[in-house]
Amino acid sequence: MTPEGMTRDEALQEVEDSLRRLTELVRARMRAAAKDVDPALSLFGLKVLQLLKGVGPLHPGAAAERLMVDKSVISRQSRQLEDLGLIEVQPDPMDGRARLLVLTQAAKERVTAVRTGIMLDPLVLGSWTTEELHEFAGYLTRLSRSGEPASAAPSALAEVR
Repeated sequence: MTPEGMTRDEALQEVEDSLRRLTELVRARMRAAAKDVDPALSLFGLKVLQLLKGVGPLHPGAAAERLMVDKSVISRQSRQLEDLGLIEVQPDPMDGRARLLVLTQAAKERVTAVRTGIMLDPLVLGSWTTEELHEFAGYLTRLSRSGEPASAAPSALAEVR
């Protein structure tokens, strides 16, 4: 159906359907990437590894806060990651009582080697112009800011054009 023949509700449904399909694709790629790191690695485990790769060693509480989960989730996940040889739990050099989650060298190499996002695949957006990519990024920014107060979310579309 062409945009001219659509009602607003039909257009909104089309957006929701497209976002759902995109979310499913991203999750499937993320699950496959987790399995590429280690066949026993969960999707959440990959998120923990990516966090540690991005920011370096973290206290479990800080990891929980950044990933918006309870500390007990990080505790369970860190034991599993340690058993898989993907992280080490080390004493904090600044406070020997505290512990740090540290990515192993093998995990760094494996996490770097996997491609987790659809956008990293040149076949997905390779034919888009720089202008189209910039405009798409603006729409995504606008959408992601939809939960922010209006005063904190300038029009992303205005930023694009």
